Amino acid sequence: MKWLKHVFDFYLDASIHVALAIYALVQVTCITLNISPDYHVSFFVLFGSITCYNFIKYGVEAEKYILVASQYHKGIQFLSFLSFGFAIYHGRFLSLNVWIGIVGLIFLTGLYALPVLPKAKNLRSWGGLKIFVVALVWAGTTVLLPVLANNQPVLWNVGVETFQRLIVIFILLIPFEIRDLAYDKAELKTLPQRYGVARTKIFGGFASLLFFFSTFLKDDVSVEEVFVKGVLFIFLGGLMFITKRNQSKYYASFWVEAIPLFWYALALVLVRILNVYP
Repeated sequence: MKWLKHVFDFYLDASIHVALAIYALVQVTCITLNISPDYHVSFFVLFGSITCYNFIKYGVEAEKYILVASQYHKGIQFLSFLSFGFAIYHGRFLSLNVWIGIVGLIFLTGLYALPVLPKAKNLRSWGGLKIFVVALVWAGTTVLLPVLANNQPVLWNVGVETFQRLIVIFILLIPFEIRDLAYDKAELKTLPQRYGVARTKIFGGFASLLFFFSTFLKDDVSVEEVFVKGVLFIFLGGLMFITKRNQSKYYASFWVEAIPLFWYALALVLVRILNVYP
């Protein structure tokens, strides 16, 4: 069974799992806002996420990413270049509005990964800002891009959905920040470093309440949307309760990142089987 573990580790290390989570959130947006999914946007996001995440993880030091020694990392490198090619292919079919949004998101991602600040290597290393930049990029990618692809105006309900997505991503990042306490430098000033693990988890719990009750700020909200987001609220609250500093190897990298996939599956069940959402 070693080969199975090797494949699973590659699935996580090559950013396939996190890319599928982002893809799932794009589909959740289409279901929640009742817009048609643009499959070129969906697959551009999927393959682009693999490329971007692997670049952030392995490619900041370019010479180490191009001249890869181990076969394992050569496999990740090959997948990244292949994904980049697929992203370029699907990108050819995207509208100008979507590309304007993508350029803005790429700019933010670049600020996050590349050294652009005089006293900090990048926004990733600028105290306390990392978690908000990541949440902003995810929210923009998974809410605004599918809306722009459908030529929909960014009205109140889209704004509320974007705000809620920011909160969800913020909550999902907390277990990673707690896990990385042992490795993060003090100057990063992450939430657990500043406020401690217990207070950070309480903060995440209140954020999950804000996520759920902000649903009612929409101009029109269905019972089905309230149900789905209510279930997600329970999951997010439970996540804050069970997250601890000493986590199992796959707790954050697999189970936490699987929550968007669960969200999509739940919404899809209501669409395909019950035929009631939205």
